[in-house]
Amino acid sequence: MTATPAPFTADDYRARMERAARAAADAGLAGVLIAPGPDLVWLTGYAPPAATERLTLLVLAAGQDPVLVVPTLEAPDAEKAAGAPALTLRDWTDGKDPYATTAPLLDTSGLPHSLNGVGSAPIGVSDNAWALHLLGLQKALPGTSYVSLTEGLPMLRAVKDAAELERLAAAGEAADATYEEILKVSFAGRRESEIAGDLADLLRRFGHSQVDFTVVGSGPNGASPHHEAGERVIEHGDTIVLDFGGLRHGYGSDTSRTVHVGEPSAEELRVHDVVREAQEAAVQAVRPGIACQDVDRVARAHITEAGYGDRFIHRTGHGIGVTTHEPPYMIEGEEQPLVPGMCFSVEPGIYLPGRFGVRIEDIVTVTEDGGRRLNNTSREMAVVH
Repeated sequence: MTATPAPFTADDYRARMERAARAAADAGLAGVLIAPGPDLVWLTGYAPPAATERLTLLVLAAGQDPVLVVPTLEAPDAEKAAGAPALTLRDWTDGKDPYATTAPLLDTSGLPHSLNGVGSAPIGVSDNAWALHLLGLQKALPGTSYVSLTEGLPMLRAVKDAAELERLAAAGEAADATYEEILKVSFAGRRESEIAGDLADLLRRFGHSQVDFTVVGSGPNGASPHHEAGERVIEHGDTIVLDFGGLRHGYGSDTSRTVHVGEPSAEELRVHDVVREAQEAAVQAVRPGIACQDVDRVARAHITEAGYGDRFIHRTGHGIGVTTHEPPYMIEGEEQPLVPGMCFSVEPGIYLPGRFGVRIEDIVTVTEDGGRRLNNTSREMAVVH
């Protein structure tokens, strides 16, 4: 396993906040509001209590110092965040109006006009902001409008720097080690949930602090892409989709392989080969400048040509970073060009209802002249016992 990377510094978080403010201005936004969640962690290193209903917001705008609005009782923890030296804390106490504290930071008199010259520019807001808080701000600031960051700044976290790529590579390495070990366990006669537990234990053994999912889809359950491991007992002759991942050093892993209990049939091998070839073709297509949708098109064309187009029922991939699913998405209609430093999954699949499914997934990062896999285990169908 790779060594523990150095922690991000206040300067790292300062650069991210400045980048986000510039990107917002370039996108025609007056600024951005970041609620608790992955965007806030990425920008500041601060993760407030997940269950709190009290308003916490990072306010970013070009030409302004970043301000983090926090409840007074949470301020001591916020001050300890790695990015705290790069911003100003403004706290509010219970019994006071948090929107009155936040509103002056979004003074509409100084907002730029929208790109079409009609009204003020919208304010970007993180997707997971509570409606309660957004409605409170709208009441305090009549006339303001808001747009989700997925719409307004979809590529905010998409391009990773060297330190982020190091963490993603380490997470991929741990997922690969997990797969190599799971091949050594007994499958037949055990429940899906037991194999899922083995996967979770292995991910943690190899350095994951958080396990997000352990899909074990055996036999007909493999035809459901997001099947949750249940109590079905795995049988000899089953095809099994394994899809697992989580966070290591704060960055995600996500890989899928399809294995078989005993020797597979000719049809099972054929379907697996079609998926493997489609995945390989899509990975080889990755290079700077092509659109995200082109990666999807390459994989989908190969599966369609083989006669299984209607059984490939999901997008080809999703971005990955401080969460295991984030923009960009490898899907028809996504015209965002690939840029060096982007990281995303390439995971075509074929799903035959009532029978079996096959999926093969690697995380790929865009390089200056192509793409590089962050998962490197065999993509052949492994035989387990």
